[in-house]
Amino acid sequence: MQERSSVGDLADRLRRELDRYSHGGKLPSSRTLVERFRVSPVTVSRALAQLAAEGLVVTRPGAGAFRARPRPAAVPAGDTSWQEVALSADGAADRVPRSADATGVTVSLAAPPPGVVEFNGGYLHPSLQPERAMSEALARAGRRPGAWGRPPMEGLPELREWFARTIGGSVGAAEVLVSAGGQAALTTALRALAPPGAPVLVESPTYPGMLAIARSAGLRPVPVPVDADGVKPDLLADAFRATGARVFVCQPLFQNPTGAVLAPARRGEVLRIAREAGAFVVEDDFVRRLAHEDAGPLPRPLAADDPDGVVVHVGSLTKATSPSFRVCALAARGPVLERLRAIQVVDTFFVPRPLQEAALELVGSPAWPRHLRTVAAELRARRDAMTSALRLRLPELALPHIPSGGYHLWLRLPDGTEETVFTAAALRAGVALTPGRPYFSAEPPAAHVRLSFAAVAGTEEIAEGVRRLRAACDEVLPANRST
Repeated sequence: MQERSSVGDLADRLRRELDRYSHGGKLPSSRTLVERFRVSPVTVSRALAQLAAEGLVVTRPGAGAFRARPRPAAVPAGDTSWQEVALSADGAADRVPRSADATGVTVSLAAPPPGVVEFNGGYLHPSLQPERAMSEALARAGRRPGAWGRPPMEGLPELREWFARTIGGSVGAAEVLVSAGGQAALTTALRALAPPGAPVLVESPTYPGMLAIARSAGLRPVPVPVDADGVKPDLLADAFRATGARVFVCQPLFQNPTGAVLAPARRGEVLRIAREAGAFVVEDDFVRRLAHEDAGPLPRPLAADDPDGVVVHVGSLTKATSPSFRVCALAARGPVLERLRAIQVVDTFFVPRPLQEAALELVGSPAWPRHLRTVAAELRARRDAMTSALRLRLPELALPHIPSGGYHLWLRLPDGTEETVFTAAALRAGVALTPGRPYFSAEPPAAHVRLSFAAVAGTEEIAEGVRRLRAACDEVLPANRST
């Protein structure tokens, strides 16, 4: 975080000094800037790259950096109002609107303003990411013969084999496709399994990004409630009968947002119910590698216990590494595999080979198990710190389930609390959090918020964030306003 801040500070200072130089004039050398501002050469390089991206400077290898020539006068804005008619007319015949609403996704992707505690993050804090191991893996991958050539469309055989082993059961490499992250794999799966206008069963609550995928594909998400043991099989069977759906999307392990794990007695029931309905189960196994230190043995993926091809499995490396390390397995057996492959090829051709090679280098290195052990211990410590702080300072917020994996807690707000009002008050107090409404495909039973403990710097920042939330609660919670 400090390095990123110094890059921005240096870029600001250089931006203010540009008027000292004529257009085309040379800026001081990188060595001079390092000595003058007492920053690292990497900081200077990144700051100059930022100014170059803004069109303010031009860098020439071996010659230095120069102030850019003046930009041509801005062209007057055109009139795009005609698009409203064109876009509306295009969807007039759709049974379900295909417009994409990314609100539920962007809330966990957007960086909060400086000084705001990031309880809304969906990825590991940079201090928890294996940056050195990833960099070394990428460097080794770049030296592999043919590393920049075209990979097989299905993915590198060795990487497909590794993913197949991590899924387990009788899943083989031939049944695995390498995809560009979980979001892309889920998009491919829903496009392959359900036509526009069809119902798709989803857990309630569930991951907003999946709801956005379904709606943008013209599908109708139908909620099936979950409890502490995962989706309720009797309600799942009822939903299949009532809707005729042929797809059920679930997260059996550390479900987002509840953190629930599908109970052993329900695993076989879910597969049996789907099989009798002639339906697929899309298994989003998104945080298997973010189990906490006290999690104990994890249940196998549903795909490992599915000989009949009911399960389409999605398992990504992204959550355990970096938002930019978008490498994922999309596994299935039977005729559906060819449909998944065809859609993925049409959409993206293939995942870039250097990234696949880097993934192979990373998961095969001694640094990989060390990283997973470190993250498991750190996430447990952060979870415990947040849980303790919430119980001490915010007993009004109900915490029905404490997960042993994943990166967040799911809290119920007191009756009568408006999520949007509470979220706004939290932001004024210096905390960014995620409202619960986007996690429901229909009317929610109560107001909720999701708090992430993975995107912050550590337990001290967690304590500070909860302290600030106390101020937000005092401002808006119904019981506190009446006293």
